[in-house]
Amino acid sequence: MKSSLPLISTKVVSPCIVMTTTKSHHNVKALVTMKTLLLKKPLDVHSLFITNNASSSSYIWRKLDTYSFHKNNSTYNLFLKSSLPLSKKVISPCIVMATTKSHHNVKALVSVKKSDDGLLKNLVTGIVGNNHLVLELVSSELDPNSKGETIKGKAHEIEKTKDNVLYEATFELPTNFGNVGAVLVENEHNKEIFLKNIVLDGFPDGPVHLNCQSWIQPKHDTHTKRVFFTNKMYLPSQTPSGLRKLRENELIELRGNGEGERKSSDRIYDYDVYNDLGDPDTNIALKRPVLGGSKQYPYPRRCRTGRKHSNTESSYEKRELSSFYVPRDEAFAEIKETQFDTTTASSGVKTILESLDTILTDIDLGFVSFEDIDTLYKEGFQLPSSLDSNNLTLLQKVIPMLIKVANDSQNLLRFDTPEALKRDKFFWLSDEEFARETLAGANPNSIQLVKEWPLRSKLESQIYGSPESAITREVVESQIIGYTTVEEVIQEKKLFMLDYHDLYLPYVSKVRELKNTTLYGSRTLFFLTKQGTLKPLVIELTRPIIGDKPQWKQIFTPAASDSTNLWLWRLAKTHVLAHDIGYHELINHWLRTHCVVEPFVIATNRQLSTMHPIYKLLHPHLRYTLEINSLAREILISANGVIEDTFFPKKYSMELSSVAYDKLWQFDLQGLPNDLINRGMAVEDSNAQHGLKLAIEDYPFANDGLLIWDAIKQWVTDYVNHYYPSPSIIESDQELQAWWTEVRTKGHSDKSEEPWWPNLKTQKDLVDIITTIAWIASAHHSATNFAQYAYGGYFPNRPTIARNNMPTEDPTKEEWEKFVNKPEQTLLECFPSQIQATLVMTILNILSYHSPDEEYLGQLIEPSWAENPTIKVAFEKFNGRLKEIEGIIDSRNANSNLKNRNGAGIVPYELMKPFSGPGITGKGVPYSISI
Repeated sequence: MKSSLPLISTKVVSPCIVMTTTKSHHNVKALVTMKTLLLKKPLDVHSLFITNNASSSSYIWRKLDTYSFHKNNSTYNLFLKSSLPLSKKVISPCIVMATTKSHHNVKALVSVKKSDDGLLKNLVTGIVGNNHLVLELVSSELDPNSKGETIKGKAHEIEKTKDNVLYEATFELPTNFGNVGAVLVENEHNKEIFLKNIVLDGFPDGPVHLNCQSWIQPKHDTHTKRVFFTNKMYLPSQTPSGLRKLRENELIELRGNGEGERKSSDRIYDYDVYNDLGDPDTNIALKRPVLGGSKQYPYPRRCRTGRKHSNTESSYEKRELSSFYVPRDEAFAEIKETQFDTTTASSGVKTILESLDTILTDIDLGFVSFEDIDTLYKEGFQLPSSLDSNNLTLLQKVIPMLIKVANDSQNLLRFDTPEALKRDKFFWLSDEEFARETLAGANPNSIQLVKEWPLRSKLESQIYGSPESAITREVVESQIIGYTTVEEVIQEKKLFMLDYHDLYLPYVSKVRELKNTTLYGSRTLFFLTKQGTLKPLVIELTRPIIGDKPQWKQIFTPAASDSTNLWLWRLAKTHVLAHDIGYHELINHWLRTHCVVEPFVIATNRQLSTMHPIYKLLHPHLRYTLEINSLAREILISANGVIEDTFFPKKYSMELSSVAYDKLWQFDLQGLPNDLINRGMAVEDSNAQHGLKLAIEDYPFANDGLLIWDAIKQWVTDYVNHYYPSPSIIESDQELQAWWTEVRTKGHSDKSEEPWWPNLKTQKDLVDIITTIAWIASAHHSATNFAQYAYGGYFPNRPTIARNNMPTEDPTKEEWEKFVNKPEQTLLECFPSQIQATLVMTILNILSYHSPDEEYLGQLIEPSWAENPTIKVAFEKFNGRLKEIEGIIDSRNANSNLKNRNGAGIVPYELMKPFSGPGITGKGVPYSISI
């Protein structure tokens, strides 16, 4: 019996034959033995035969009943079974022949996000009729310039589940098509859809997955097909030939051409300066400096919108509320949008203002007593009957945990009691708590070690006055128990400071020209006690030379010998607290996280393909950031926005953050270890845990933060070393190098020539850069964001503005007598007004709230990581370490020896606990700056 199957080549190698087993469309070499066939990939066969070769001219064929494949490393073992026994005396080699299928029957299952009761605009709520999705499968192996490189099919709706609409398409794929590397998608519906994922089933190697997570516009609204690559990651040089052009074209489309006004459906990432914070067309008084692009006001770049320019000032963009563009895939998902979308949040804030304006005839009216402040949490404001039910419902919808209604007949604006106030009603009065919060409160990033004495300003004395501090050695030495001199305390690293002197002093004159606010330059010294806690020693407030008024400076101490000095100390603390929360919000929170990360988001999408391993590593850390920043430009940091209405610098708030960016911000100091070293809060020590010795052993932010930092760094190191086994691969990675160049030269172009930018040549360079970005977006942001309501929700603890000067600064007789007779009233009048306080409490509540769809650091594995065994193991190690950190932090909070996080009435430090549920929890580290 002779076979009609062609033998392409044979070579006798006793006791077996090596041969090509298939036609030209299966170029597979096989090693054939009596029992197994070793293949580089499984064959898709119709029939399989085996012969005992008795002589070169005779063939005895026996059809095998069954055969099976088992993977062994990079090869496959083919196990043969036949109902016809083979000769026991066979010595000659055996030959295996196979006839193959001409195609694969492939099924595509497409998952589309189902809308949530129509709450999102432009959602497909019922996908029925003849509307389809058109899919084209792209081979990763064929020459993209050849004909027939894609196979097209239409996906039809087959099922609706609770969350998804499922589509199905079938394809006949020629066996010479190769591996599917991408799918092109066209949306034939008349509205946009959110495509979650595509699964292709029917291949010998198993299903192929594409994690899409993207909006697709209707076919009639776009001239290009959307491309989605499989979950397999490739460095640019490793990109299969069939995908190279698609990879390049996708990035070109995301960059755009830098022209035209962006539409909400666009996916274009580009750069612009902050030229939309002011609104001179509405009122020339709302003109604000353009931030970025000038030596006077350097700033990171924001995402370009391309709006029309102002009629009044050509350098400004018009502030059209409908045009606060972000690329479509950067917008909040439904559940996040419901909690805090641009329109609702804006309307909610405005409604609160309008409601309170109805109640209060004077927008500058302060609280009459502390009992009135307590009413905010107990009884609430009685909203006027004129407030219609729609507005009330809106308030409840926007901030359900904030606005409560006692019953159907009472309309009340009532706030949740903040955690710190729940634990200790008088916490805000405590000097110990004032000091503790510099290490474990909402702003633990400003405290620094005092390294030099005496304290001196670096500002020009002819403009601002004497540079010498009013804090004398006698004032300090009288309070440092166990030490003799200031020099001794400094040498032993026991003296610390909040320094808001030189940054604020140039703005004192400007701010004081504004209504109902004031400002000083300030310094506050703390002494580290034997118990490991900080003790406030002295506050210095300074007014520079203003016109014909000389410099004024005065010190205030807690060691008050009488009630007058005690109340002056409380007032001085109020000014310092306002300085601290201003620095916290404008610099440590907004500038150092939200603002500086936006260029990283833009550059990552412009220069790194979605199949680039570093894109996959960075992407979770960039989620929602552009959307929340856009919202900030609309209602928070804009002219007459919430910040200007409620914080002490008022119209100079963003200008002040620009000055801080110019004078203080360095990328290489943003990672936690370098930040601590720069502030003198740690020194390098190879024998210490984390390689650092802390100046204050019980520094909750630093101690817990270093656990997170090390976990992130180890995960990034494992990841980077897998994809970049040598420095030469990093240097030759064109996308990676273009990304880092663009971050510096476009995203942070005003600082592009600074010498401190890291090079990107080695694995260590890349690990340090990625770890720093990941830290800023996750743990640093969490530490500055999610404790805001716990500590600032009771505003006397963190007043955002001090409205009146100290009573000792050039007082009139009447002012001094008023202070002496009613010091409590003087303090209440210095606090924010009722509207200012209530508005800030509203915003802090929203900002401190975890969305139900929050993605926490290391919690869920990215699909492409799960498909790579090495990366999967590294991620599981990362996840395991984060779970261990949860337990470590719990044990630290239970340790009564750690006085800065344990004790009567003290809020435990949980901001670095990686995981959390929704709501105001005071814990949880999201991947990204998501709010």
